[in-house]
Amino acid sequence: MAARCGSLPLVAVLVALLCRAEAAVRELKVGYYAETCPEAEGIVREVMARARAREARSVASVMRLQFHDCFVNGCDGSVLMDATPTMPGEKDALSNINSLRSFEVVDEIKEALEERCPGVVSCADIVIMAARDAVVLTGGPSWEVRLGRDDSLTASQEDSDSIMPSPRANASALIRLFAGLNLSVTDLVALSGSHSIGEARCFSIVFRLYNQSGSGRPDPHMDAAYRCALDALCPKGGDEEVTGGMDATPRAFDNQYFKDLVALRGFLNSDQTLFSDNARTRRVVKRFSKDQNAFFRAFAEGMIKMGELQNPRKGEIRRNCRVANNSPATTPKEVAAYRVMDF
Repeated sequence: MAARCGSLPLVAVLVALLCRAEAAVRELKVGYYAETCPEAEGIVREVMARARAREARSVASVMRLQFHDCFVNGCDGSVLMDATPTMPGEKDALSNINSLRSFEVVDEIKEALEERCPGVVSCADIVIMAARDAVVLTGGPSWEVRLGRDDSLTASQEDSDSIMPSPRANASALIRLFAGLNLSVTDLVALSGSHSIGEARCFSIVFRLYNQSGSGRPDPHMDAAYRCALDALCPKGGDEEVTGGMDATPRAFDNQYFKDLVALRGFLNSDQTLFSDNARTRRVVKRFSKDQNAFFRAFAEGMIKMGELQNPRKGEIRRNCRVANNSPATTPKEVAAYRVMDF
């Protein structure tokens, strides 16, 4: 999860837009598909379980999609859209390219839902349900998901570049970003705990190891033994696509992430800064490192609040999550062919 400097003006514009158009957003509710597609949540859970059995890392990757979708113009499935000759996609934004993955899991869920309830369940809602199930499947808390979102008609790489934080972000910048989206310091720290599961690339940390803040030196807020382990995983000049766990238990959703931050073993700078650089976030990190139940409650609450961010612009229920319905290609096979055309 992480935001680029200079993102705040656009975030402020986004919040103002959401506030002005409050009456235009759809009402979200628990059990939204009870009559139109009563098996929807079960189908999502089943496909997510199969995906986890194939590749344990995939569910964490799917969970990340909620953050990268909802932070950019609300939870509207825009992050799932493939680029076209006239629309740069959010998948190619700076914080997403070569990083976001497991889109094929969302495709699999959508195809299963289209077979059972064609044209009913939005891709935006699929992301919300799948993120919850990723947490549950790895031992974390459950919560009731409020559904009823439309899918956007377009994506915005420019907005994603302006809003999404980078792995270099510090706690103060993250606090401002979250505040602009009506998310508190506790929400920030709890939602950062999504990094309890999954992996990140060496690309995201080599600056911490070898040139923190342009100093030519490593980040001083790093345990010495952990630094040695990261040096071995991500040697200077090595393969920056190699990945490492973002905490010591990357397959289990637990509070180990916060214990690691207290021990100066945070993988990303944007994680470690929550303990090392800011008193407000440090207090919450310490509390969650000692009380897993408190973390679980706050995380569920934060995911629900983040899920309330909506795009007030006119939307649709996409038949394929990668393209708008008016695209020249809307079936999975057509989309695959469309993506490799030589424009």
